Amino acid sequence: MLVEPVACFSDNYAYVIALEGSSSAAVVDPSQSAPVEALLASRGWSLAAVLCTHHHPDHIDGLEALASSYPGIEVFAHERDRDRIPGATRTVEHGDTVEAAGISFRAMHVPGHTVGALAWCAGREVFTGDTLFLAGCGRLFEGTAQMLYESLHDRLAVLPPDTRVWCGHEYTESNLRFAAHVEPGNAAVRVRQQAVRMLRTQGRPSVPATIAEELDTNPFLRCHQPGVVEYARAAGAQTDGASVFALLRDHKNTFRG
Repeated sequence: MLVEPVACFSDNYAYVIALEGSSSAAVVDPSQSAPVEALLASRGWSLAAVLCTHHHPDHIDGLEALASSYPGIEVFAHERDRDRIPGATRTVEHGDTVEAAGISFRAMHVPGHTVGALAWCAGREVFTGDTLFLAGCGRLFEGTAQMLYESLHDRLAVLPPDTRVWCGHEYTESNLRFAAHVEPGNAAVRVRQQAVRMLRTQGRPSVPATIAEELDTNPFLRCHQPGVVEYARAAGAQTDGASVFALLRDHKNTFRG
C-alpha cells in the first residue's frame, strides 16, 4: 500500500492511498482539490473514494470539486457528520469496515476534537485527522477532555507499536517544544526534535511516525509517566490520567515556547 502526503493550505495534509500497481486511489481529508488532482494525475490514478476524519472546512473544502471531477465517488464520514459533510454518501460507526480502491479501512470513532471524529485504519497505517497529531493532539472544539483522553489512550495508543500515524497538520516542531517543556528530562524528545528539525529544514514532512514513537515522546499519551505526572502535580492538578490530560490540553492552548 502506498501513502502519498499532499500538502494543502499552509500546514494541512491530505493523503492519497493506493495499492501498488492499482489504477485507483482513495483520499483522506481533501482540504483542497487542485493538489490532490495533480498528484492523482501524476500517478495515473483515478479517485474512487474520500474518507473524512471530521467536518471542519480545512479538511473537506476540496470535496465538491473532487466530486465534480470524479462523478460517483464514495464519501465516507461518521454518522454524527451526516448533515455536516456535504456529499457524504455513506456514514459509519465505530468498528465499521469499508472498502475503497481495493483497500479495507476500519473506522475508529475518536470523539473529542469533534463529536464525529474518526481515525481510519488500514493495515499498519492510521489516519488520525486532528485527534492525534505527531507529539500532540487536537483542541477540544465539541467534546470533553475525558472523551479525547479515552479516544487517545483506549483506542489509538493501543494500536500495534509499528502502526504509522498520518495526522492532519504539520504541527510537529511546536508540539515537540511543548513536550520538552513538560518533560525536560526526556531524551527521546530531544532526539526527535533534532530529527524533525532536519526534515523540515529539507522541506520534507514530519509524517509519519509510529505509535511507539508517540508513546515515547507525546505527552498526551504519557499521562501516567512519572515526569508528566510530576508536571501536573506541580501545577496543582489531580494526578489521575484524565486530570493530567485535561491540564496538559489547557496548558498547550496558551503555550508560547
